[in-house]
Amino acid sequence: MKGIGGFYYVRCGETIYECRARGVFRKKKITPLVGDFVRVEPEEEPGKGTLTEILPRRNFLVRPPVANLDQLLIVASLQDPQPNLLMIDKTIAAAEYHKIEPVVILNKTDLEDGDAIEAIYRQAGFVCIQASARTGEGIETIREQLRGRVSVFTGNSGVGKSSLLNCIDERLGLSTGEISQKLGRGRHTTRHVEIYELENGGLVADTPGFSTLDIERFQLIRKEELPDCFREFAPFLGQCRFTSCAHTVEKGCAILQAVEEGKIARSRWESYVAMYQEVKDIKEWNWKENNV
Repeated sequence: MKGIGGFYYVRCGETIYECRARGVFRKKKITPLVGDFVRVEPEEEPGKGTLTEILPRRNFLVRPPVANLDQLLIVASLQDPQPNLLMIDKTIAAAEYHKIEPVVILNKTDLEDGDAIEAIYRQAGFVCIQASARTGEGIETIREQLRGRVSVFTGNSGVGKSSLLNCIDERLGLSTGEISQKLGRGRHTTRHVEIYELENGGLVADTPGFSTLDIERFQLIRKEELPDCFREFAPFLGQCRFTSCAHTVEKGCAILQAVEEGKIARSRWESYVAMYQEVKDIKEWNWKENNV
């Protein structure tokens, strides 16, 4: 349910065990993640245990470090801070790569209308919800989206993840922070990943926010696999003039034609190109070293 300071808090029935992980995990460079199913050996002291085994994961993410998810809710604010579409698209691509369903939440509709951005992601085939923790808009829709699922909230610092969760379930009482007007970004009020149980039966994790500079640290995806992480590309893949088409500048590219015809949002294609440029020159022998 939570990992902090080398301790892992594991729910077994009605009991939460505070556990240390066996040294074998460190030797194998394996880290237990929030959301993992694990085996625990209870110790003599009540509520204490040793984490002995990590069961096979259905999926996982490195940033945020979580496992066995049904969906990743990517929260962006429409103002304070400004939305970063490349960050949203990189996070979506990481979720798609790991077979996790992405959901886009556009928060702070009390400050700015989000119809244009919502149209981008609905056209691409994603659930996109406009919301406001201040006015309550979209809260019930998000609550239903979380029902019976294992979900994680992620996004830039200051976009209002914790504020939204407090509206969804007031029992959580998560700490929230103000936006730094000087820097235009939020303070990191969430310090670790932790799963919370919601009244409607869902499990949801709040995660530490990241700055816009952190988008460079997201998991890199091989250039050959990247088009498959943009689901709206699917109807056009295999229709390019050249089989080696990178879908960036090539003549006869079906993806480029779809962008020109408005069938693919230009901002999504621009994010694809930016991500492609990051990885196109990484050699296979040093891929593991560069990938994070």
